[in-house]
Amino acid sequence: MNTRLSRRSLLLCGLLTLGGSVVRAQTPETHSIYLPMVIHSPLPGTLLGPATGTVEAAIAWLAPRSTAYTPYDVGVIVNGYARIGEAAGLDWFLAIAQCAHETGHLTSWWCQRPRRNPAGIGVTGETREAPPDQPPGPDWAWDETIQRWRAGLSFASWVDESIPAHLGRLLAYALPAGAGTPYQQQLIDYALWRRPLPDHLRGVAVTITDLNGRWAWPGTEYGQRILALAERMRSVSSG
Repeated sequence: MNTRLSRRSLLLCGLLTLGGSVVRAQTPETHSIYLPMVIHSPLPGTLLGPATGTVEAAIAWLAPRSTAYTPYDVGVIVNGYARIGEAAGLDWFLAIAQCAHETGHLTSWWCQRPRRNPAGIGVTGETREAPPDQPPGPDWAWDETIQRWRAGLSFASWVDESIPAHLGRLLAYALPAGAGTPYQQQLIDYALWRRPLPDHLRGVAVTITDLNGRWAWPGTEYGQRILALAERMRSVSSG
């Protein structure tokens, strides 16, 4: 039985007989398409991640500016931030730039002994009249110069209390409740024991600029000022 293939069938099979010759249908050329590799760079001021500066640069910036602490003291503080921050997976250099911004480069009344407040934690600007031996509550500090109590937290040690409270609070802003490593959670628990953070503020800050209007009020350029300061601090080591 002779089977006749239609012209369409021959085309589909890739063969077409024309004038006794076989013409093969052309196979489309294949071209290699190379797509660029997309690398996501961290956003400027990302809180969680490696340090964006060095211990040497932070000390070189703060030591000649601090009027409350000696160069040795500054070294202890900076190394404390580096050690705890690295263990917590937090950009400690950005945190110490925030400390420098908040304390006027370790010169403010609040950062001095015996208060050691690293970043205005609990400092609201409120003052109250009361005898020096009768604080209005646990988180008040007596100011001899104005003979009044000031609202804000005091810490007995930089390395054991101030720095963990500061970094733990930043972690609380950066991580949703229940998230994080055991060490991160330990720092958060301590920080929020010292000063609670409302639930709606947990995990809202990927970058330092996300703290605008949250860590400080109104703070419309709060994070941007810290980023600019961190950049100046980094330039010390290369300047």
